[in-house]
Amino acid sequence: MSIPQHIAVVMDGNGRWARQRYLPRVAGHRQGVESLRRCVRACEASGVKVLTVFAFSSENWNRPEEEVSGLMDLLITALSGEVKPSHESGVKICFVGDRSRVSERVRAGFTKAEKLTEGNQKITLNVCFNYGGRWDIAQAARKVAAQGKEITEEALEAEMATAHVGDPDLLIRTGGEYRISNFLLWQCAYSELVFSDKLWPDFDEAALDTALEEYAQRER
Repeated sequence: MSIPQHIAVVMDGNGRWARQRYLPRVAGHRQGVESLRRCVRACEASGVKVLTVFAFSSENWNRPEEEVSGLMDLLITALSGEVKPSHESGVKICFVGDRSRVSERVRAGFTKAEKLTEGNQKITLNVCFNYGGRWDIAQAARKVAAQGKEITEEALEAEMATAHVGDPDLLIRTGGEYRISNFLLWQCAYSELVFSDKLWPDFDEAALDTALEEYAQRER
């Protein structure tokens, strides 16, 4: 079976998962972290080399203050508790997005995680945080212009926030929605798209296998 080397995921449905169980939304996000942990392991076992996930979009700042605060607390907890086990498992972690709006504590956590895991080679996990596809294209264009170069596809490609990895072969969105929500607009120009009705906290190894089987049936 043809296995995509790079999978991107819009992890949608945490809030709805929590609401169905009469839990606060942050409980869904906590369960979403467990689902991400499971997905990383499953991708590695399947031979996937890069997993890029949409953890927090630039539009998510518009969510209720309580939810945003809970997400930041969860991020800090994940940075303290998830990075070391990931490193020991051979996962290389990269944080992708605009870091100017997150706290110094979070920025320091990003840098520490990246430095600790930079030599790992089993699988690369790109965590897109405060990321937007339009922001990515704009920041790349600014960099090219600042260098005095002509703005070409090749020049922009080199300055994209995910330039350290190839473009995704497969984009998966969970939660039953059929849009990409400003995620990797440039990079997913030729990606295969698979939409799953599973809410992200319920997205398990079997759901990933279903997506991989659907990808394998596509003619590229």
